[in-house]
Amino acid sequence: MSFLVVDSHCHLDYEGLHERLPEVLANAETSGVGLMLSISTRVRKFDNLLRIAEQNPNVYCTIGTHPHNAHEELDVSVSDLASIAKHPKVVGIGEAGLDYHYDLSPRSAQERGFRTHIAAARETGLPLVIHAREADSDMASILEDEMGRGAFKPLLHCFTSSMELAQRGLNIGAYVSFSGILTYNSAENLREVAAVVPMDRLLVETDSPFLAPVPFRGKANEPAYVVKILEQLARVKGVEIEMMAKATNDNFFRLFSKIPRPWKFA
Repeated sequence: MSFLVVDSHCHLDYEGLHERLPEVLANAETSGVGLMLSISTRVRKFDNLLRIAEQNPNVYCTIGTHPHNAHEELDVSVSDLASIAKHPKVVGIGEAGLDYHYDLSPRSAQERGFRTHIAAARETGLPLVIHAREADSDMASILEDEMGRGAFKPLLHCFTSSMELAQRGLNIGAYVSFSGILTYNSAENLREVAAVVPMDRLLVETDSPFLAPVPFRGKANEPAYVVKILEQLARVKGVEIEMMAKATNDNFFRLFSKIPRPWKFA
């Protein structure tokens, strides 16, 4: 492949990837994946994630608490997040948000934690990686309310929500990232959403080790497979894959501007 791509959301510290990390990173390199952003889901387990980022030049990370774990880390403050985010390898806040599908954390705790992360994103100027599942109305309302309190940079990751949430997110400046779900036969509604997201707001991700794209569905996902998602997004948008790669790379480095753009992505 004559171009490089970014996996904007993976979990290299998770079981399924961490125990075979050298192989995963080698596969990514072979597939043309030149940079990976590994996402924090528990502040109290962040040291393991940071170690991976520090040891691998093509890996960066974020700091945050997933909504599943919100009730366990409500004592994590804006200043805590902002302090950790000073590390040169920490380039975003999150993932944080709302998940009403599993409801593993009380909804009040999810909202409280989410607003804390928004405040940290606002204070640091770093992008906020947002998890939203079956919570479209509350998610849109919180984002609009908080944007009115002061600007921040939202990224709706692994987008599986409604056209309405996509539009309301776009209206406040959000970026939208698509995962392997975009390749599933059942995801026609999602492809309709992707078709209307402007080219300058699109990102691609694996969310690995989850949600492997076709033709790897049912297997453990890994960053190397982001190329398959890029191919599907290019088909949806009616452009060549090279153009899609350039657009998503440009968007990634514009959003995650703390990352020095490597010459190989020029």
